[in-house]
Amino acid sequence: MIRCMMTAATGMEAQQLYMDNISNNLANVNTVGFKRSKIEFQDLMYQTMKEPGVRNFEGSMAPAGIETGLGVKVAATSKVFEQGSLNGSNNEMDWAIQGEGLFQITLPDGGTAYTRDGAFKLSADGTIVTSTGFPLYPSVAVPSGATNLQVGADGKIGAILPGESSTTEIGQIELVRFINQSGLRSLGGNLFAQSDASGEPVVNMPGEEGTGTIMQRFTEGSNVQIVDEMVNMISAQRAFEVISKSIQAGEDMIQIANNLKR
Repeated sequence: MIRCMMTAATGMEAQQLYMDNISNNLANVNTVGFKRSKIEFQDLMYQTMKEPGVRNFEGSMAPAGIETGLGVKVAATSKVFEQGSLNGSNNEMDWAIQGEGLFQITLPDGGTAYTRDGAFKLSADGTIVTSTGFPLYPSVAVPSGATNLQVGADGKIGAILPGESSTTEIGQIELVRFINQSGLRSLGGNLFAQSDASGEPVVNMPGEEGTGTIMQRFTEGSNVQIVDEMVNMISAQRAFEVISKSIQAGEDMIQIANNLKR
């Protein structure tokens, strides 16, 4: 009976983590480029009281053993990199990736991060940066007085420079892919970092080798499905409630056993 309470406790903790994951997904339903997380569970080790296939005292073989499970654990939380909805914008600095690629971002320490958030801005010196001020890599600077900024599906950035009438190419966007994008490490701020599980980044021009193409004046919305998350939330709540009742039942059984000597 004590074992049942410990087992149920692992279930309640697992459902609590499940609810934490759902809450984070719902909180970021309007976050540009956000990728929802999914949580995966595994059962814990088993206490074996009788091995399957052993011979019983009559000499026959037992077709099944006796095992008692000890609960559940969270095995992993992974990002789901399916395409989010593409939302139109009037801002020429809003770019969305239609495909699997990621933008490269230079961090203050010189490292590289990756993002699907294409809501870029211009810094004081004309450098293209994220909303938090981190520059796009390779770095692109828009000359002062340039107009009619254009970004092609192939990632070429052009603008009409002062005193000119035709578009001049001023930069090139490069996108990256990973063999295991779910293995990327979340940094917050819509950024991801490479990990040992993700593999090395594969750099390509937009449109090459399935990297994806660039769509100007669009942003990629979150891929969180509100209805699915609400259903998962109700399921987690009901599971937590039912598991808690097994702890109460175990406690009642212990009290009954303790009262037998009276």
